[in-house]
Amino acid sequence: MKVLSGALALTLVGAGGSVAQDAGGTPPPPPPPTAETTIPAPEWRSVSAESLLVLDTTKGRILVELAPEVAPLHVERIKLLARRGFYDGVPWHRVIDWFMAQTGDPLGNGEGQSPFPDLKAEFTFRRDAAMPFAAVAEPSGARVGFLHSLPVQTQPDSAFALTADGKVHAWGLYCPGVAGMARDEGNDTANSQFFLMRQSYPALDKRYTIWGAAVSGLDVLRSLQVGDGENGMMAQAQPDRMTRVRVAADIPEAERPSVQVLATDSPRFRALVEETRQARGADFSVCDLTLPVQVVN
Repeated sequence: MKVLSGALALTLVGAGGSVAQDAGGTPPPPPPPTAETTIPAPEWRSVSAESLLVLDTTKGRILVELAPEVAPLHVERIKLLARRGFYDGVPWHRVIDWFMAQTGDPLGNGEGQSPFPDLKAEFTFRRDAAMPFAAVAEPSGARVGFLHSLPVQTQPDSAFALTADGKVHAWGLYCPGVAGMARDEGNDTANSQFFLMRQSYPALDKRYTIWGAAVSGLDVLRSLQVGDGENGMMAQAQPDRMTRVRVAADIPEAERPSVQVLATDSPRFRALVEETRQARGADFSVCDLTLPVQVVN
Protein backbone atom coordinates (compact mmCIF):
# COMPACT_ATOMS: atom_id res chain seq x y z
CA MET A 1 0.00 0.00 0.00
CA LYS A 2 1.43 3.38 -1.03
CA VAL A 3 0.98 5.40 2.13
CA LEU A 4 2.93 7.63 4.45
CA SER A 5 3.73 7.77 8.11
CA GLY A 6 2.60 10.81 9.99
CA ALA A 7 4.47 9.87 13.16
CA LEU A 8 7.94 8.68 13.96
CA ALA A 9 6.53 5.44 15.34
CA LEU A 10 5.39 3.55 12.22
CA THR A 11 2.62 1.02 11.92
CA LEU A 12 3.32 -1.43 9.10
CA VAL A 13 0.41 -2.95 7.20
CA GLY A 14 -0.31 -4.91 4.03
CA ALA A 15 2.29 -4.81 1.16
CA GLY A 16 4.98 -3.64 3.59
CA GLY A 17 3.50 -0.16 3.65
CA SER A 18 3.36 2.32 6.51
CA VAL A 19 0.26 4.13 7.66
CA ALA A 20 -0.05 7.70 8.90
CA GLN A 21 -1.44 8.54 12.28
CA ASP A 22 -2.98 11.98 12.77
CA ALA A 23 -1.14 14.22 15.21
CA GLY A 24 -4.32 14.89 17.19
CA GLY A 25 -4.36 17.37 20.03
CA THR A 26 -5.21 21.05 19.80
CA PRO A 27 -4.94 22.43 16.25
CA PRO A 28 -2.28 25.11 15.77
CA PRO A 29 -3.52 28.70 15.70
CA PRO A 30 -4.19 30.20 12.27
CA PRO A 31 -1.58 32.56 10.84
CA PRO A 32 -2.12 36.25 11.60
CA PRO A 33 -4.21 38.14 9.06
CA THR A 34 -2.31 40.20 6.54
CA ALA A 35 -3.46 43.77 6.02
CA GLU A 36 -5.05 44.50 2.66
CA THR A 37 -2.30 46.02 0.55
CA THR A 38 -2.09 47.00 -3.08
CA ILE A 39 0.98 45.21 -4.40
CA PRO A 40 2.73 46.94 -7.32
CA ALA A 41 3.07 44.95 -10.55
CA PRO A 42 6.89 44.59 -10.31
CA GLU A 43 6.51 42.76 -6.99
CA TRP A 44 4.62 39.85 -8.55
CA ARG A 45 6.27 36.72 -10.04
CA SER A 46 4.53 34.85 -12.83
CA VAL A 47 4.38 31.06 -12.54
CA SER A 48 5.41 29.32 -15.77
CA ALA A 49 2.56 27.40 -17.42
CA GLU A 50 4.92 24.43 -17.76
CA SER A 51 5.44 24.45 -13.98
CA LEU A 52 1.77 24.75 -13.02
CA LEU A 53 -0.37 21.69 -12.32
CA VAL A 54 -4.12 22.26 -12.53
CA LEU A 55 -6.16 19.85 -10.38
CA ASP A 56 -9.89 20.16 -10.95
CA THR A 57 -11.79 18.30 -8.23
CA THR A 58 -15.38 17.70 -7.19
CA LYS A 59 -14.87 20.47 -4.60
CA GLY A 60 -13.10 22.99 -6.83
CA ARG A 61 -9.71 23.77 -8.33
CA ILE A 62 -6.26 23.40 -6.76
CA LEU A 63 -3.20 24.93 -8.45
CA VAL A 64 0.21 23.46 -7.62
CA GLU A 65 3.51 25.06 -8.58
CA LEU A 66 5.92 22.26 -9.46
CA ALA A 67 9.48 22.24 -8.09
CA PRO A 68 11.77 20.59 -10.68
CA GLU A 69 14.89 21.93 -8.94
CA VAL A 70 13.90 19.97 -5.84
CA ALA A 71 12.60 16.69 -7.32
CA PRO A 72 13.14 16.46 -11.10
CA LEU A 73 12.25 12.77 -11.38
CA HIS A 74 9.00 13.14 -9.47
CA VAL A 75 7.96 16.30 -11.31
CA GLU A 76 8.60 14.52 -14.61
CA ARG A 77 6.42 11.59 -13.46
CA ILE A 78 3.56 13.81 -12.29
CA LYS A 79 3.55 15.68 -15.61
CA LEU A 80 3.75 12.45 -17.61
CA LEU A 81 0.76 10.95 -15.80
CA ALA A 82 -1.25 14.18 -16.02
CA ARG A 83 -0.62 14.38 -19.75
CA ARG A 84 -1.79 10.79 -20.20
CA GLY A 85 -5.01 11.45 -18.28
CA PHE A 86 -4.00 8.93 -15.61
CA TYR A 87 -5.28 11.08 -12.72
CA ASP A 88 -8.65 11.99 -14.28
CA GLY A 89 -11.49 10.62 -12.16
CA VAL A 90 -9.18 9.22 -9.46
CA PRO A 91 -10.52 9.53 -5.88
CA TRP A 92 -8.99 11.13 -2.83
CA HIS A 93 -8.96 7.73 -1.15
CA ARG A 94 -7.35 8.75 2.15
CA VAL A 95 -8.01 12.06 3.90
CA ILE A 96 -7.12 12.87 7.51
CA ASP A 97 -8.21 16.14 9.05
CA TRP A 98 -5.37 18.34 10.34
CA PHE A 99 -2.96 16.22 8.31
CA MET A 100 -3.19 15.49 4.57
CA ALA A 101 -5.26 14.27 1.60
CA GLN A 102 -3.94 11.39 -0.52
CA THR A 103 -4.81 10.39 -4.10
CA GLY A 104 -3.24 9.02 -7.28
CA ASP A 105 -4.45 5.41 -6.92
CA PRO A 106 -6.73 4.31 -9.80
CA LEU A 107 -8.02 1.44 -7.64
CA GLY A 108 -9.04 3.78 -4.85
CA ASN A 109 -7.93 1.40 -2.08
CA GLY A 110 -4.27 2.35 -1.58
CA GLU A 111 -2.97 -0.61 -3.61
CA GLY A 112 -2.88 0.84 -7.12
CA GLN A 113 -0.23 2.68 -9.09
CA SER A 114 0.84 3.55 -12.64
CA PRO A 115 2.43 1.03 -15.03
CA PHE A 116 5.73 2.88 -14.84
CA PRO A 117 8.68 1.87 -12.61
CA ASP A 118 8.96 3.14 -9.05
CA LEU A 119 11.05 6.27 -8.54
CA LYS A 120 14.31 6.86 -6.71
CA ALA A 121 13.75 8.98 -3.62
CA GLU A 122 14.49 12.71 -3.83
CA PHE A 123 14.16 13.60 -0.15
CA THR A 124 16.81 16.34 -0.38
CA PHE A 125 18.46 18.38 -3.13
CA ARG A 126 21.62 20.38 -3.75
CA ARG A 127 21.15 24.15 -3.71
CA ASP A 128 23.53 26.44 -5.56
CA ALA A 129 23.95 30.21 -5.37
CA ALA A 130 21.95 30.74 -8.57
CA MET A 131 18.72 29.35 -7.12
CA PRO A 132 16.24 32.10 -6.08
CA PHE A 133 16.21 31.21 -2.39
CA ALA A 134 14.84 33.86 -0.02
CA ALA A 135 15.65 33.37 3.68
CA VAL A 136 13.14 34.34 6.37
CA ALA A 137 15.03 32.94 9.39
CA GLU A 138 18.59 31.85 10.12
CA PRO A 139 18.73 29.46 13.08
CA SER A 140 22.21 28.35 14.07
CA GLY A 141 23.88 26.52 11.17
CA ALA A 142 20.91 26.75 8.82
CA ARG A 143 18.68 29.00 6.70
CA VAL A 144 14.92 28.69 6.31
CA GLY A 145 12.92 30.38 3.58
CA PHE A 146 11.37 29.95 0.16
CA LEU A 147 12.48 28.57 -3.19
CA HIS A 148 9.79 30.09 -5.40
CA SER A 149 6.60 29.15 -3.46
CA LEU A 150 8.09 26.14 -1.65
CA PRO A 151 9.19 26.42 2.02
CA VAL A 152 12.76 25.13 2.29
CA GLN A 153 15.49 24.59 4.89
CA THR A 154 19.12 24.60 3.82
CA GLN A 155 22.69 24.84 4.98
CA PRO A 156 24.05 28.40 5.16
CA ASP A 157 25.59 30.09 2.12
CA SER A 158 28.98 30.05 3.85
CA ALA A 159 29.11 26.31 3.14
CA PHE A 160 29.21 26.86 -0.64
CA ALA A 161 32.98 27.30 -0.47
CA LEU A 162 33.42 24.12 1.56
CA THR A 163 31.76 21.61 -0.79
CA ALA A 164 33.25 19.89 -3.83
CA ASP A 165 30.35 20.86 -6.09
CA GLY A 166 29.90 24.39 -4.71
CA LYS A 167 26.40 23.50 -3.54
CA VAL A 168 24.74 22.94 -0.17
CA HIS A 169 22.26 20.46 1.26
CA ALA A 170 18.57 21.52 1.24
CA TRP A 171 15.11 20.04 1.60
CA GLY A 172 11.47 21.08 1.36
CA LEU A 173 9.31 21.53 4.46
CA TYR A 174 5.87 20.00 4.97
CA CYS A 175 3.84 23.17 5.46
CA PRO A 176 0.15 23.52 4.46
CA GLY A 177 -0.35 23.01 0.73
CA VAL A 178 2.97 21.23 0.14
CA ALA A 179 2.77 18.26 -2.24
CA GLY A 180 4.55 15.02 -1.34
CA MET A 181 4.84 11.54 -2.81
CA ALA A 182 3.43 8.49 -1.04
CA ARG A 183 5.53 5.34 -0.96
CA ASP A 184 5.81 1.85 0.47
CA GLU A 185 8.23 1.01 3.28
CA GLY A 186 11.26 1.29 1.00
CA ASN A 187 12.60 4.73 0.16
CA ASP A 188 12.63 4.17 -3.61
CA THR A 189 9.03 3.01 -3.99
CA ALA A 190 7.06 6.15 -4.92
CA ASN A 191 5.12 5.76 -8.16
CA SER A 192 1.87 7.66 -8.80
CA GLN A 193 0.19 8.24 -5.44
CA PHE A 194 0.69 11.62 -3.82
CA PHE A 195 -0.66 13.76 -1.00
CA LEU A 196 -1.24 17.43 -0.29
CA MET A 197 -0.85 18.80 3.22
CA ARG A 198 -3.94 20.20 4.94
CA GLN A 199 -1.74 21.41 7.83
CA SER A 200 1.94 21.48 8.79
CA TYR A 201 3.59 18.17 9.70
CA PRO A 202 7.37 18.47 10.17
CA ALA A 203 7.77 14.76 11.08
CA LEU A 204 7.56 14.06 7.32
CA ASP A 205 10.51 16.32 6.40
CA LYS A 206 13.31 14.51 4.54
CA ARG A 207 11.32 11.25 4.65
CA TYR A 208 8.94 11.70 1.70
CA THR A 209 9.78 13.41 -1.58
CA ILE A 210 8.35 16.91 -2.00
CA TRP A 211 7.58 17.94 -5.60
CA GLY A 212 5.59 21.18 -5.34
CA ALA A 213 3.32 23.46 -3.34
CA ALA A 214 -0.28 24.55 -3.80
CA VAL A 215 -0.40 28.26 -4.59
CA SER A 216 -4.21 28.33 -4.78
CA GLY A 217 -6.99 26.09 -3.50
CA LEU A 218 -5.93 25.32 0.07
CA ASP A 219 -9.57 25.95 1.02
CA VAL A 220 -10.61 23.34 -1.55
CA LEU A 221 -8.06 20.88 -0.18
CA ARG A 222 -9.38 21.34 3.35
CA SER A 223 -12.98 20.86 2.19
CA LEU A 224 -12.37 17.36 0.76
CA GLN A 225 -14.36 14.52 2.34
CA VAL A 226 -12.49 13.16 5.36
CA GLY A 227 -12.04 9.39 5.54
CA ASP A 228 -14.27 7.48 7.95
CA GLY A 229 -12.23 4.27 7.99
CA GLU A 230 -8.98 3.15 9.55
CA ASN A 231 -6.12 5.65 9.10
CA GLY A 232 -8.30 8.01 7.08
CA MET A 233 -9.30 5.54 4.37
CA MET A 234 -12.75 5.85 2.83
CA ALA A 235 -15.11 3.19 4.21
CA GLN A 236 -18.75 4.24 3.94
CA ALA A 237 -17.95 7.84 3.04
CA GLN A 238 -18.19 8.89 -0.61
CA PRO A 239 -14.75 10.21 -1.63
CA ASP A 240 -14.18 13.37 -3.57
CA ARG A 241 -12.36 12.94 -6.88
CA MET A 242 -9.91 14.66 -9.17
CA THR A 243 -12.12 15.20 -12.20
CA ARG A 244 -9.27 16.34 -14.45
CA VAL A 245 -5.56 17.01 -13.95
CA ARG A 246 -3.54 18.95 -16.52
CA VAL A 247 -0.28 20.81 -16.95
CA ALA A 248 -1.32 24.43 -17.54
CA ALA A 249 0.83 24.65 -20.68
CA ASP A 250 -1.45 22.04 -22.30
CA ILE A 251 -4.60 24.09 -21.74
CA PRO A 252 -5.65 26.48 -24.55
CA GLU A 253 -4.26 29.90 -23.72
CA ALA A 254 -7.70 31.54 -23.55
CA GLU A 255 -8.77 29.02 -20.87
CA ARG A 256 -5.45 28.59 -19.08
CA PRO A 257 -5.16 29.89 -15.51
CA SER A 258 -2.57 32.62 -15.18
CA VAL A 259 -0.94 32.72 -11.77
CA GLN A 260 1.16 35.38 -10.11
CA VAL A 261 2.72 34.92 -6.68
CA LEU A 262 4.28 37.59 -4.49
CA ALA A 263 7.96 37.71 -5.47
CA THR A 264 10.23 36.69 -2.60
CA ASP A 265 12.80 39.32 -3.58
CA SER A 266 10.25 42.13 -3.22
CA PRO A 267 9.85 44.77 -0.49
CA ARG A 268 6.30 43.56 0.17
CA PHE A 269 7.59 40.03 0.88
CA ARG A 270 10.07 41.36 3.44
CA ALA A 271 7.27 43.39 5.03
CA LEU A 272 5.06 40.28 5.18
CA VAL A 273 7.82 38.35 6.92
CA GLU A 274 8.27 41.07 9.54
CA GLU A 275 4.52 41.45 10.12
CA THR A 276 4.16 37.72 10.66
CA ARG A 277 7.26 37.50 12.85
CA GLN A 278 5.99 40.27 15.11
CA ALA A 279 2.53 38.71 15.35
CA ARG A 280 3.83 35.21 16.13
CA GLY A 281 6.81 36.13 18.30
CA ALA A 282 8.85 33.15 19.47
CA ASP A 283 6.39 30.80 17.73
CA PHE A 284 7.24 32.21 14.27
CA SER A 285 7.61 29.57 11.56
CA VAL A 286 8.03 29.68 7.79
CA CYS A 287 4.78 27.68 7.70
CA ASP A 288 2.99 30.75 9.09
CA LEU A 289 3.68 32.64 5.86
CA THR A 290 1.05 32.56 3.12
CA LEU A 291 2.26 34.17 -0.10
CA PRO A 292 -0.36 36.38 -1.77
CA VAL A 293 -1.51 35.03 -5.14
CA GLN A 294 -3.40 36.44 -8.13
CA VAL A 295 -5.22 33.98 -10.42
CA VAL A 296 -6.89 34.83 -13.72
CA ASN A 297 -9.16 32.15 -15.31
